[in-house]
Amino acid sequence: MGERIFFWYLINFKYINNKSIKMKRVQTSAIIILTWLFFNNLVLAQPVPAGDENIPYLMTFGPKAETSWGDDDYSQTFFFLIPEEFNSPIFIRVFDPDVGGAVDEVNVDWDTKMTYSVYGGNQCYTHDDAQETDPKGNYKSGNLLGTKIFGVNPRYDNNWYTFGPFNPTEGEYVDKFKGHVFKIICEGVTGDDGNMYQYYLSTAMDKNLPIEGGNAFAYEYSFRMHNDPNEVSHIYPYVDDRTLTIKLSNFDWDNDGFIRTVSVARQGQMSKVSGEDSWVEDEFKIMDEEKNTSLDIQFIKRKNPPVKNNNVVVNVRNQYGELLPFFTIPIGGVPKYKYNIGVKKAK
Repeated sequence: MGERIFFWYLINFKYINNKSIKMKRVQTSAIIILTWLFFNNLVLAQPVPAGDENIPYLMTFGPKAETSWGDDDYSQTFFFLIPEEFNSPIFIRVFDPDVGGAVDEVNVDWDTKMTYSVYGGNQCYTHDDAQETDPKGNYKSGNLLGTKIFGVNPRYDNNWYTFGPFNPTEGEYVDKFKGHVFKIICEGVTGDDGNMYQYYLSTAMDKNLPIEGGNAFAYEYSFRMHNDPNEVSHIYPYVDDRTLTIKLSNFDWDNDGFIRTVSVARQGQMSKVSGEDSWVEDEFKIMDEEKNTSLDIQFIKRKNPPVKNNNVVVNVRNQYGELLPFFTIPIGGVPKYKYNIGVKKAK
């Protein structure tokens, strides 16, 4: 809602001014609107998952949980990108980092501990193991900048814990991104319960304030689906100009409806879906118009019978076996199907 109001104001500014409303009144209106948006974090917030993804929580289970609960490896890695021109301290905030209470998923009794670790420095991102789906080899590459273990802790239930401050240059500089990259790994240490959590990339220790041009991405997404069958979740893999085909893999979908891919040239590509505790792969070609854009992979729940507390793992690879990054703020914006691209004239 806040975003619509903001853009309504920008579009109509010229019209309002032409209607001879005094400039002082226009300026006052602008200050009121922008201040309201700022303090309500409606436009400027940088959550992970992001609003366009419509994903309730990231998900990681304790290492003693059965994989049939929806986590294949009990570890999840995310990267945070800071633009090279940004030179103020940054903070990585975790919402509901503990394992217990209303948000998380209990398995008999709360007995799980979870580690969050932040890395920067040389090869924290560029090491091959850091960009893979399984927590093997040197996936914890780089310099350890901060770490904390959480179990059941009412202080952080439905509340925030903040890592930082960090100097942006403590991240690894990556030329292709023109910025510095930090890594955070959430990993089950003990127990068999499910940890549901969110991140924010912020300029403040105690609130969610934006880093202009900042972004977050992962190469494998482990997340909790909505229970409401009317809610559709999205992830946005970026397709570069080298990609000819992609292989979409999903784990433990529990046959919970459909997985559909939409793009600027694709109205709706249906994919195979996995059952309980299993992986399934689906491969399809990339059209020329889809290169250097994001895809919109949509997770559409079935309405009857409803599937509750469904946890899903997803990754996408190109024809070389390289993983495609899922940016929480999709590169190029949320893709919209363009009818004139999809329709080809008959020869």
